Amino acid sequence: MKTLKLTGWMLMLVVFLACGNRLGNRQEHDPHTMCAKEYLEAGEAALETDSVLQGETLLRKAIGMAEQEHDWHTCYIACQRLAQSLSWSNTEEALRLAKQAVKVFEEHPDDERNHIILLDFAGTYASQLAYNSDDDYTEALVLTQRAYKLAAKEQQPDLMCQTLTSLANIHWAMEDYGQALHEAREAERLPTPELLQGTLQVLARCYLSCDSLKQAEATYRRMEPGDDIHAAYIVQSNLAKIAVRRLAPEEAEEAIDSAFEEAEGFYFKALEQKDAYYQAALQQERENERLAYTAALHRRTFIGLVVAFAILLTAAVWVLRYRLRLVRQQRTYETAQHELEKQHLLQETARHRQQLNQAQEVVRFLQNFILQRSEVVRKLNESTHRHISLNPKEWADVERTLNAIDGNRFALLREQFPMLKEEDVQLCILTRLQLSNRSIGNIYGLTISAVQHRKLKLKKDIFGETDPDVTLEQVLNNQNAQTDKNQ
Repeated sequence: MKTLKLTGWMLMLVVFLACGNRLGNRQEHDPHTMCAKEYLEAGEAALETDSVLQGETLLRKAIGMAEQEHDWHTCYIACQRLAQSLSWSNTEEALRLAKQAVKVFEEHPDDERNHIILLDFAGTYASQLAYNSDDDYTEALVLTQRAYKLAAKEQQPDLMCQTLTSLANIHWAMEDYGQALHEAREAERLPTPELLQGTLQVLARCYLSCDSLKQAEATYRRMEPGDDIHAAYIVQSNLAKIAVRRLAPEEAEEAIDSAFEEAEGFYFKALEQKDAYYQAALQQERENERLAYTAALHRRTFIGLVVAFAILLTAAVWVLRYRLRLVRQQRTYETAQHELEKQHLLQETARHRQQLNQAQEVVRFLQNFILQRSEVVRKLNESTHRHISLNPKEWADVERTLNAIDGNRFALLREQFPMLKEEDVQLCILTRLQLSNRSIGNIYGLTISAVQHRKLKLKKDIFGETDPDVTLEQVLNNQNAQTDKNQ
């Protein structure tokens, strides 16, 4: 009897450890245990992947959680990040959040450098709101001047340069070009290498507004845009304007040619960087799949050992307690064997299912590889760096290629939704090709916000999807899956 009790206690201990391990794994992924700092990190990661609504929602949760936890550092950082995300879509809300961040900091002081940065951000949003609403810039000046005085008091040259540049921008918007030029000159004496290009750009603009063409040209020529295509365009376009204002068409032509040459060089360099990134991402994906497979194998092995140990203990208990009942013991043994065969069959089924999923992944990879070899798709991939226009034949070619790969997805989509316009189908094609909002914006000459609005409108008006967290790509995939199921 003592042996039976000891065996029973050992069995209970093994089951308890296995259950505890599974509960521990569940708790590690429980979203209700997240703290404010984790919400902040998750929100920033969502914004980096272009999930704007999800990122803003997580940042709002981070603010509320930080207030409950009295984590004031995370609170004002989350306010600042959310304000930065809303700065173009809702400038008034961005200014309110920036002021809230300043208020939280001043009530719970932290690193004084952060105080200066928060004031400078608030001044920037205030000036942006004043510009959009054609209002006065008093509040923007007050906030930015406070930031400059604190930077000067703390002897922070980089922040002094940054706040002076902000003041120059505000006075330039107020058309007080003389004061703007004075502040831009003061900022020029203080810049760090990271701030030099922005400071020179503001200084050159002030010179140009004051009709100091010679100084403006010299300042623009001091700028080194590097890989920044937007900055290179500003430099070359303004040099061309200066040349035209001087009635020197030849210099303007040279500046324009130089701009195109630099843009072409940036394009080829970007292609090389993209290829390197693709190779690195592919290698990392393969490594992640290998690690996930190894972890799953170890987990299944551990569970198998636990089950086998439990079966052995159970069999030992039955042998000790029912040694005189041989018939029932034989029946129990046959039942145990049947269960083992059933478990083996389930494992084989799971293994075949996994092999099928891996085969489907290979098929999808080959489909994407074939798609990337298309000349039209290569042309679309260039949209990250310059405007690209496709003729109707090229649109038809890429749609025909996608129909061949995806089982007539777009042909069925046109048949199911006859109200789709051609530009709607083209937007669906670009979304299927997994082009970013920035790339689609460059193709149509739109901002990222405008592309997001077009996707949202198409999602709501045509497909009837009102959930903002569901992307257009998910809607298209759901429609394709529904079509396959009906067939």
